[in-house]
Amino acid sequence: MTIQFLKYIVAVAEIGSITEAAKQLHISQPSLSAALKEAEKEVGFGIFTRSRSGIALTKEGVEFLGYARQVIQEMNLLEDRFILSKPEKQRFCVSTQHYTFTANAFVEMVQKFGQERFEFILNETQTHQILEDVKNRFCDLGIIYLCDRNKTFLQKTMDEMGLSFYELFSSDPHVFLRAKHPLAGNESVTLKDLQAYPRLNFLQGSYESADFSEEPFSTELSEKEIRVSDRAAIVNLMIGLDGYTISSGIFPKYLQGRQIVSVPLAEKEKMHIGYVLCKGQTLSELGSIYVDALKKYAP
Repeated sequence: MTIQFLKYIVAVAEIGSITEAAKQLHISQPSLSAALKEAEKEVGFGIFTRSRSGIALTKEGVEFLGYARQVIQEMNLLEDRFILSKPEKQRFCVSTQHYTFTANAFVEMVQKFGQERFEFILNETQTHQILEDVKNRFCDLGIIYLCDRNKTFLQKTMDEMGLSFYELFSSDPHVFLRAKHPLAGNESVTLKDLQAYPRLNFLQGSYESADFSEEPFSTELSEKEIRVSDRAAIVNLMIGLDGYTISSGIFPKYLQGRQIVSVPLAEKEKMHIGYVLCKGQTLSELGSIYVDALKKYAP
């Protein structure tokens, strides 16, 4: 199997359409389809399923994709170093739940170790996607949290996917509010205190459930609930709608001009924030630097 075939497979998997992938690869759609079929014939199993709604990876295809990415990355490094005589291009990727401190640690890592040529990726995404990214070796490590409520389910899921969780630090849940929110001056708040205000949660896509939720106490009923996909939207809704979200309480004061505050949540729970690796995998040099930077934000 050629490197070009592997590149075709990765492109189709990421784009989700043979037609669109062919356009971006600057080849004809029939030629790309024929190349995919030839690759599947060579490996002896279907890499993709095809239907009217589009194309998707099979179970075997998901595993194959992870190895294909690794081969392409190593080939790119080989070409750069020994054929094109370029300095080695660093690649580092983190898939994480939506935490400000993960972005801050990422900035610190890039500033300290960004050389002339690099490809650094910070992917704030849904919980299940983080686990998939680690499993498929798309990212070097993933950042999630565990608590008493979701620990059993997520540990079982990680075991099935061949993943391990390593705790960085633990934190008591806090409520993020705008600085002039009616509850902002309280020493602590309860879930009952929050019932009159919109609750802001992050979307989990087709894996929408309490077990994959990024927020503690997501099983508690709320009359007003808004789901979003990014941190910027959460902050804007806190400021504009007196909304709130429950998280770790780690939020640098220089963000949003001190418009956001965190108030302890007077409920019994503990957030255990950590990183995820494939079983048997060790942290890369950049991974170790990034993890050390994360530890600085321990409450």
